[in-house]
Amino acid sequence: VQLQASGGGLVQAGDSLRLSCAAAGRTVSVYAMAWFRQAPGKEREFVTAISRFGYSTYYTDSVKGRFTISRDNAKNTVYLQMNSLKPEDTAVYFCAARSRNGDLNGGEYDYWGQGTQVTVSS
Repeated sequence: VQLQASGGGLVQAGDSLRLSCAAAGRTVSVYAMAWFRQAPGKEREFVTAISRFGYSTYYTDSVKGRFTISRDNAKNTVYLQMNSLKPEDTAVYFCAARSRNGDLNGGEYDYWGQGTQVTVSS
């Protein structure tokens, strides 16, 4: 499975962005999908995850109420709608997928996409 993320950019605080991550290859094996991010000098952190058919989602506390994860399985794509962006959201955002649902608040991911840079200016 190959993952291709897109949609990053430079925005101002309070603006919105939508990231996309398209899966290709053996997509029937893709169950949970997630977004992670890594800010400069920091470790990669979990942002949000969604179950195979979108019935369940999980968000880290810092993005609850501002970010929304969704997926379109017909397009093999997961989205991250980011509203009310803050400078502390600045990071490289990575999408990930795995071949099981499991606990969305954790677990390992089997497939990773390249990152897309999100920069939020104050």
